[in-house]
Amino acid sequence: MSILLTGATGYIGSAVLDELVAAGHDVVAVVRSEASAAAVAERGARALQGDLADAAWLAAALAEADGAIHAAAPDAGADALNAAVIDAAITAYAGTGKRFVLTSGVWEFGAGGDLTEDGPLDAPDLVAWRVPLEERLLGSGVSATVLAPAVVYGRDRGLLGVITDAPRTASGALTLVGDGSQRWTWVHVDDLAKLYRIVLEHPTALGRVLAVDGSAPTVREIAEAVAGPAGVAAETPDDARARFGAAFADALLLDQAASGAKARSLGWTPEHTSVLDEVEREASAA
Repeated sequence: MSILLTGATGYIGSAVLDELVAAGHDVVAVVRSEASAAAVAERGARALQGDLADAAWLAAALAEADGAIHAAAPDAGADALNAAVIDAAITAYAGTGKRFVLTSGVWEFGAGGDLTEDGPLDAPDLVAWRVPLEERLLGSGVSATVLAPAVVYGRDRGLLGVITDAPRTASGALTLVGDGSQRWTWVHVDDLAKLYRIVLEHPTALGRVLAVDGSAPTVREIAEAVAGPAGVAAETPDDARARFGAAFADALLLDQAASGAKARSLGWTPEHTSVLDEVEREASAA
């Protein structure tokens, strides 16, 4: 298949690029610079320079591909960019049967101990903008899947460092996010990339799919694995908001757990199933 991929030089997108190329797909990576074009070419993709915010240009590019994955995640303006990309996808793919995969995230499901794709959405302010855009896409006639990754880790990137590399108190204790009692769901970036390929290749649209490995350790458990003799130190929610900003902190303070049963029903079997085990192994080897 000819697959148009956005975000191919980013954290998630670069892993997706590797997975698609390894599976034999012809990947066209949208890039903004010559340096990025060279980087994706080295990984086996064909580079296409353009502006994702230009919905008309992107619709024409999408029409040339057999399917597409939107994995780009800009530091600012993600709402406007996603709106333009969804406009382009609807123009190019509505009624065609071509697959379109949009990246979302587990936070939009809100707090809960057994999150499922059929459950209600309760997005915190940080990601509330995603919901109406996704609903528009899912109701548009595009053969779309909205993939919602858990907290992504691996390849020495992701949000794991928010816990393991947190500031230390004067006594050396590792500062928790809040009191650390909240559970985070997780997915390794390489396993996530495999799931992107699976949902793209699936013969039907899948609606929302949670990309979670099934584990949900608490923030405190992960912090204690690396804290050392000084231990850990809790902070208040207001302290967390002061440290991270209110919107980001409120997302980090969510208590979430999910099995990922729908993804597994598609034939996805994550190789990395315990971020806590991996953190403990790395800590003991250090």
